[in-house]
Amino acid sequence: MNYFVRALREAAKSWPLLAAALLCSAGVAALWGANIAALFPIIEVTLKGDSLQSWNERRIDEAESRIEAGKRELAEIEGRLAAPAGDAAELTRDRTRRDTLQLSMRGDQAIVYSAERLAPWLDRFLPRNPFQTVLLVVVFVVASTFLKHVLLMGSTLLVSWVAMNISRNIRLKVFDKALALDRAQFMKYGSAGFMAQVTATSDMLAGGITAVYGGAVTEPLKIITCLGFAAMVSWRLTLACLTLAPVVGFLMVWLNRRIRNVSKNILNRSKGFHHVLLEALNNVLTVQAYTMEEFERQRFRNCTRDMMRTGLWHSFYHALANPITEILGIGMVATSIAVGAWLVINQETKIFGITMTEQPMTVPGIMIFFGFLIGASDPVRKLSGVITGLNIGMVGAQNLYPLLDTPSRLAETATPRAVPSPHREIRLDDVTFSYDGIDTVLKGVNVSIRFGERVAIVGPNGGGKSTLVNVICRFYDPTKGRVLIDDVPLTEMSLHDLRRRIAMVTQQTELFNESIHYNIKYGRWEATDAEIEDAARKAHAHEFISEFPEGYRTMVGPNGFRLSGGQRQRIALARAFLRNAEILVLDEATSQIDVESERLIHEALATYVENRTVIMITHRASTLALADSIIEVDHGVATKRPARQQQAA
Repeated sequence: MNYFVRALREAAKSWPLLAAALLCSAGVAALWGANIAALFPIIEVTLKGDSLQSWNERRIDEAESRIEAGKRELAEIEGRLAAPAGDAAELTRDRTRRDTLQLSMRGDQAIVYSAERLAPWLDRFLPRNPFQTVLLVVVFVVASTFLKHVLLMGSTLLVSWVAMNISRNIRLKVFDKALALDRAQFMKYGSAGFMAQVTATSDMLAGGITAVYGGAVTEPLKIITCLGFAAMVSWRLTLACLTLAPVVGFLMVWLNRRIRNVSKNILNRSKGFHHVLLEALNNVLTVQAYTMEEFERQRFRNCTRDMMRTGLWHSFYHALANPITEILGIGMVATSIAVGAWLVINQETKIFGITMTEQPMTVPGIMIFFGFLIGASDPVRKLSGVITGLNIGMVGAQNLYPLLDTPSRLAETATPRAVPSPHREIRLDDVTFSYDGIDTVLKGVNVSIRFGERVAIVGPNGGGKSTLVNVICRFYDPTKGRVLIDDVPLTEMSLHDLRRRIAMVTQQTELFNESIHYNIKYGRWEATDAEIEDAARKAHAHEFISEFPEGYRTMVGPNGFRLSGGQRQRIALARAFLRNAEILVLDEATSQIDVESERLIHEALATYVENRTVIMITHRASTLALADSIIEVDHGVATKRPARQQQAA
């Protein structure tokens, strides 16, 4: 609940819009009750051929007459009660009659007071002709209904804008968090988890906010307005009609818990659904190559079946909310019909000895009372949907905010230190690293790399080569020890300052589903077309790019599937060349390139790597020839030697 309150507080920052929506909701509620109340003069007065002015004057006369008669009778009763002796039963009847008279007189006095205040308004705004009054009331009902829907639409749009804006902001925060998290934290959620949070969970939260600031305001205001008008007719009878409210409240609390639990299951199923979907489609070549299509189909069928089952339970509890709330509405109306009919038929003011009204109710009066209760029962029914939306929003908030509160392990310093560019040295000082806290991948590494040095990192698979590069680029922080540039720990530099110095090409080339021009330009967004073409020429990509009908505007497809592995690597190299960074990291960057292209690229590298630090992970002897020194990494232990010593060995 605390997380959802937090979301509501964020929405409350748009308080001018919410205040306007609240005013619209109040107007809707007032007009909702006024439409029902407007029927009273038609039923009570005008259909009898009377005007409201004469009806009001007659009310005053009749009430004053009853007050005078009551005073006389009350004086007689007081005289009998003051007598020194009398029959006990008679005295009890007199006391009961005295209390009834006093209650009735207070009611008549209230009628006189309200009628006298109402008289000037009736004379000023209403005609004395009954039919003209009916027409005026009808016009008022039609106009107020139109205005009510205008206000309702305004309230809905205002609240929807706030909710969608919050949802958009949440999506932006989730996306920002995904980009800012270190790799370990990112993999904890995975692409499927972030996708579920950005789509389904954000929509759930937006729905909850809409329910609170929309229906949770409008519908209760309607209920309060109608019950308030009903209480003006008879507050005791109104309370009697609400006898089922505690039972319905208990059922709604139980139902709320069930809906929240089911909503959590839906969210978990949604994450599993995205996981299976993305895994199968992103690895479709492997699926087809190993004839696992039927296996993946079955996995997808299973997860969609689980989603359907959970969705059916959600629909069941959502549908159950309607009859539970409708029980309250029907219970109110049924109670009012039974009690009201008895009072009208018998012209009584009490039932079971309990006073319900100060004056016997008339047929038009009880009909208007029924109308108010029916007017209250409709928003009670709609309130079930509001409660469901509220529960779904709470579940969404409980999933979103813990993710947003997850701190990145790559903490940014508040006061970053500046490092000259270009740097002088990269140094690993007793660096130890473990991904899980159990297996140690790097063990006390002490290595320094001078600016302009070309270093090749070699060793067996799983020995720690890529991990060594990852801590230099600060994709991870060492478990122990420090990585420094010019004696400044990376943790004391800003990540942007560090990463802008690095250009990286990995074995698993990542390309965007955009044009070749876009993918190369990603290395330095302000680069000109001439600079982009020059970088492509250095990477020996210009030749095959020129052969495409659309040239540099050719779309590469998702992750570059329209290009060969070698073509993808050359575009990635062009992107790195365009960045013109002082540190170039190559992780098997030429592994998928043919021998001739590799020779040409090595020639380009030999020129490009001048006056910059180059760190290469490689197994190829041709790449080793570019190196000044070699770092051999084996089971987490790193040893640095001059390149000629390694080649001699």
